[in-house]
Amino acid sequence: MPTPEPITPSAAVAAPAEPSNVYRHAGFVSFLIARVVAVVATQVQAVVVAWQVYDLTRQPLALAYVGLAQFLPMLALLLPAGDLIDRFDRKRILALAWSVGGVCSALLWWLSGHGSSGVAGIYAVLVLYGCARAFSGPAMQSLLPQIVPRAQLAQAIAANSMLMRVASIGGPLLGGLLYALGGGELTYAICCACFVLGVALLLRVVVAHATAPGPAQGTMLERFGAGITFIRTRPIILGTISLDLFAVLLGGVVALLPIYAQEVLHVGPAGLGALRSAMAVGEVSAGLYLSMRPFNRRVGRTMFIAVAVFGVANLVFALSTLFWLSFAALLVAGAADMVSVYIRGALVQFSTPDSMRGRVNAVNMLFIGSSNELGEFRAGTSAAWLGVVPAAIVGGLCTLGVVGGWMLAFQTLRKVDRFEEAAQATGAAPLP
Repeated sequence: MPTPEPITPSAAVAAPAEPSNVYRHAGFVSFLIARVVAVVATQVQAVVVAWQVYDLTRQPLALAYVGLAQFLPMLALLLPAGDLIDRFDRKRILALAWSVGGVCSALLWWLSGHGSSGVAGIYAVLVLYGCARAFSGPAMQSLLPQIVPRAQLAQAIAANSMLMRVASIGGPLLGGLLYALGGGELTYAICCACFVLGVALLLRVVVAHATAPGPAQGTMLERFGAGITFIRTRPIILGTISLDLFAVLLGGVVALLPIYAQEVLHVGPAGLGALRSAMAVGEVSAGLYLSMRPFNRRVGRTMFIAVAVFGVANLVFALSTLFWLSFAALLVAGAADMVSVYIRGALVQFSTPDSMRGRVNAVNMLFIGSSNELGEFRAGTSAAWLGVVPAAIVGGLCTLGVVGGWMLAFQTLRKVDRFEEAAQATGAAPLP
C-alpha cells in the first residue's frame, strides 16, 4: 500500500460552533454512511467468496484457506499499520485501504468470469484484501474522535456500533440474494461500487478535531514498543481490552448454535436462523437505545455488570431445553454485549491520546479478532471433549470467573464513574 503524505499543521480544520446533536455534526453522517456501505461490501464479499470457493473445489479445507489468506497478512500488518496511522493522515489511509478493497472486488469480478483458472487467483486477491483490512480497521476507529467533539464521542460510538451491527447482519443476507440473482460477477461489481461510494463519501468528511503529530521518535519497532508499554501501564485500557478478549474467548456460544438447534432444542434450520438472529436483535435494540440516550455515570461498574449478565444469559441458554427460553437468553446476551461494547469502546477512545490511537486500536482489533476466531475454536474443541451442554456451561462459568477476577485485578477500571475520568487517570491529552 502506498504511504500517504504526513499531516501538516494546516490539515487540521478549525472547528465551528458545535451542534447539540451528533447527527447534525458536519461530516459525521457522511462518515457513518461511508462506513456502512464499506462494511456491507465486506460482509457481502466474505459470503460470496466462501460460497464460490466451495462451489469450485467442493473441499471444506478450501474454506479454511479463505480465512487464512485474509487473516495472516492482517495479523502481520496490524501493528505496523497502527504506527503509520498515528503518523499520517488517517482519512487518507482509510481512503487508500477502501480503494484497495475496491480493486480486490474488481479483480474477483474478473476472476468470476474465468472459473477455469481455479482458486489460486482468488486466494492471491484475498491476501491483498487482508493487507488492506489491516489498515482500514484501526484507521476507522482512530478517525472517529477526530470528526466529533469530545462531548459527543460516546453518543457517536454508540451510533456507530449499532449501525455496524446492522450492516453485519444485513450484509450476508444481501450477499446470498445477489449471488442467487447474478452470480459472482454481479455481486463483486456491487461490492466494488460500494467501496467507491464509501471513498467518495469519506472524502467529504470534515476532520475538525485532528492535531498534527509531533516528529517521529525512534524506529517503528521502538514506537510500537512505546504503544505496548502505554497499554500495559494503563490499567483502564489493559483491563478493558483484555476483558473483552477472555470473556468472549471463554464464554461465547455462537459456534455451538447448530448443535443446540439440532440435538438439544430440536428446531431445525428455521430455528437455528432464529437463534442466530436473537443475539443480533438484542445488540441492535440496545445500540439504538444507547445512540439516542447515552449515559456517562458509573461506567466501570456498569461494564462489569453487563459482562456478568452476558455470562448468566449464556448459562441460561446452556441449561435450557425450551426454544423460547433459549431465544430470550440470547436476546439478553446480545443486549448486554452491546452495552459492554459501548462502554469499552468509549473507555478506550477517551483513555488514549490522539497520538497513540492507531497503535492502541490496532492492538484492540487484534484482541477482538483473536477472541472471535479462537473463541469458535475453543467452543468446538470443548464440545468435542466434554459434550455440547457441559461445554456451554463451562463457558458461562468461565465468563463469570473472568468478571470476578478482573474486578479484583483492575479496581481502577471498576471505580471509573465518567468517561472523562478515564482520560485523567491515563494521562490522555484532552481532545481538541
